[in-house]
Amino acid sequence: MSLDLSPMAPPSAPPAGRQAFARAPAAGLDAALLGDITRALAATAADLDARGAFPHANFELLRRHGLLGLTVPREFGGAGASLAEARELVAAVARGEPATALVLVMQLLLTRLLGQPDCRWPASVREKVLRSAVRDGALGNHLRVEPELGTPARGGLPGTVARRTAEGWLISGHKLYTTGIDGLRWLVVWGRTDEAQPRTGPFLVPADAPGLQVRRSWDHLGMRATASDEVLLQDVPIPLDHAADLRPPSDWLARPDPEQQAWMAVLLATLYDAVARNARDWLLDFLRERAPASLGAPLATLPRAQEAVGEIELLLLSSRSQLEAAAAAADAGRPWGAADSGLLKVAVTRNAIAVVELALRQSGNHGLDRANPLQRYHRDVLCGRVHTPQDDSALVAAGRAALQPARG
Repeated sequence: MSLDLSPMAPPSAPPAGRQAFARAPAAGLDAALLGDITRALAATAADLDARGAFPHANFELLRRHGLLGLTVPREFGGAGASLAEARELVAAVARGEPATALVLVMQLLLTRLLGQPDCRWPASVREKVLRSAVRDGALGNHLRVEPELGTPARGGLPGTVARRTAEGWLISGHKLYTTGIDGLRWLVVWGRTDEAQPRTGPFLVPADAPGLQVRRSWDHLGMRATASDEVLLQDVPIPLDHAADLRPPSDWLARPDPEQQAWMAVLLATLYDAVARNARDWLLDFLRERAPASLGAPLATLPRAQEAVGEIELLLLSSRSQLEAAAAAADAGRPWGAADSGLLKVAVTRNAIAVVELALRQSGNHGLDRANPLQRYHRDVLCGRVHTPQDDSALVAAGRAALQPARG
């Protein structure tokens, strides 16, 4: 199967291939198509990394196949995919180009969240976002991190302020690490009102709204193509109903939704597990093909190389088992608790980093050469540590839960 890389159809036309995914989630995704997507994305991954360029063509490809609305419920025209299906897609995309996969994860999490029956967003607003994802692949993401606040997951009031006007709201603030900003249509901006008793919550801001400026500051070692730049908002106007879910700040400290936490942990961990699997595959080829004259045989024949690969297989098996179990539990309506989901993310991310570092140890200078992708996998996989929940938060939450007094 070859992929159609011609310009995408206009928004009014359904993307080709959508019918392949508009079926029962248990049926799974088309493996041949996912394989072709992986290969197409891998072909330009090194160039995107070198230039730090946003992968517009990759998202055109995903739009064309109707994949950016995969987790949108069927009543809004989406596929209503399970977590297991979403994991299949993220793994295939991450094996090709992980920065694309990170933006995709944020899209899948947002559209899944807005599709839940208990979502408190105004019905017309959530439907607008969901149908735009299905109709023309419109991307969205949360903008939460700030220079002074850091991540809201650690508490504190945001510095981004919404001021009420006769027409709606004016939003002013400064956001960091706005992953995918070059491709987003919807910005879900975490902020607070300027009321005497502030309320906090998400404000839906169109990416083309007046008063919004992108500051080009993203120049990281890893995940370079995510366009995670800064966003400055200066009196950005939005309609009244785009204050999507305002609550007293204490309400947001309540127990997190275990299902949404499970989805986030599984999809983020799947991304970095996929990067580690790329490193494993590169190492296997290297060990089979590299035959030093002093040895007179491929490195793959050495017991120490075999032991190292066995260690890699152990780590990857552990990660796969945990990810499959967590996804199956969530899809069966029995998601792991938030603390366990946090541990899953930490465990799989640590395994992924260990796999790539083992591969580097076996390859020596070859793995660090820019001509080889292993150094890129290493830079990308290290980014897994910074996603919420970070290691310390996840471990403290799990330890606190374990130390609660025993019942009965």
